[in-house]
Amino acid sequence: MRTSKKISFSITEDFKSKLLSWANQFEEVVWLDSNNYPFSTVDYEAILAVDAFTALKTDAHLAFDQLKEYQETTNDWIFGYLTYDLKNDVEKLHSKNFDGLLFPELYFFQPKKILLFKNDEVELHYLAMVDDEFETDWEEINNFQPSTNTEKNTSSLEIKARVNEEEYLEKVTKMLTHIHRGDIYEANFCQEFYVENSVLNPLETYLHLNEISKAPFSVYLKLEEFYLLSASPERYLKKTGNKVISQPIKGTARRLENKEEDEALKNKLQNDPKERSENVMIVDLVRNDLSKTAEKGSVHVDELCGLYTFQQVHQLISTISSEVSNDLSPVEILRSTFPMGSMTGAPKISAMKIIENLEETKRGLYSGSVGYFTPKGDFDFNVIIRSILHNKNEKYTSFSVGSAITAKSIPQKEYEECSIKAAAMKKALSL
Repeated sequence: MRTSKKISFSITEDFKSKLLSWANQFEEVVWLDSNNYPFSTVDYEAILAVDAFTALKTDAHLAFDQLKEYQETTNDWIFGYLTYDLKNDVEKLHSKNFDGLLFPELYFFQPKKILLFKNDEVELHYLAMVDDEFETDWEEINNFQPSTNTEKNTSSLEIKARVNEEEYLEKVTKMLTHIHRGDIYEANFCQEFYVENSVLNPLETYLHLNEISKAPFSVYLKLEEFYLLSASPERYLKKTGNKVISQPIKGTARRLENKEEDEALKNKLQNDPKERSENVMIVDLVRNDLSKTAEKGSVHVDELCGLYTFQQVHQLISTISSEVSNDLSPVEILRSTFPMGSMTGAPKISAMKIIENLEETKRGLYSGSVGYFTPKGDFDFNVIIRSILHNKNEKYTSFSVGSAITAKSIPQKEYEECSIKAAAMKKALSL
């Protein structure tokens, strides 16, 4: 059972820094921040969950069955992640590429303490065993003074590319061969950048990344030695009552400082046949995925190729919705749509097989998802892109970027798109 308390409060950037510094004392931390982005579908401005009472940590084998049992048994708020490699639980696939991060393939926990921020108010939801700490925690957070003796990033982080430009262009050309002969018609192809023997201050790096990007599905996640620092702009899947929505992103243009030039690029993106076709292909895939659990005739495209502007890029985002029955397990909805179409391709299984053969690195949490379930069985999960991953014990830091390859793709242009997407992570690691 949880005890709740409401406090009138307006969240500020200074307070966020204090709050996360206070939260960092715990082994398990999930911070979800909308950065006040004007998405009407965001339930909370921000959420903090800390300190595990129970947890589920497993590999891909029967992972969704275990998650279903855990979600139903706890019947409480649970927070955590799904790695891309849970594809191996959903389909007869494998992940044999190099893995420098060594994250568990699924990790969820039931937090003792949850703070929900919305409409100039914070709701504290504590398990009964710690509900006598409401007042002292709130006082500590508001008066928290971060230590000045915090660990700094290695002064000369050497960021290496897992594949060089020439190798990348060769691999995209091979992907195009698959497309031209009809094996697939779209695939998301990704590449890794990494740092070995890295000493990282994860919280400061996250705050720097968030300052650069201000994304609507931003995450700071700390689970033991495993860290995620994410500036994700993309939602994977959200369930509220009987309604499910997915909001895939496909179509990217960089931002420019000159307003007229920036506006011209934005208009060009919205009317670009290649970018729109990428988006439409994934919309069709998502419609098919949602139809597996939807009530008959309830799958709709609510918005097609909507143009959204972020601090680093312009993006095309579509919204697809469905209605589901009351007795359907929320985990089944995730299982039937995972991994998300925007990070795989179409047809999905064929695309995932080709991706595995051409990419050099196991994706892990990159292109997976972080989110939460509520006690009512609602959920909200993002897509892990524009993110830095770090294993503190292994001293290994990684980020990956990708783009959608279609018949109209030009390999050099795809490489340039990846460079645009990588810029924020490179900048964040330079602090």
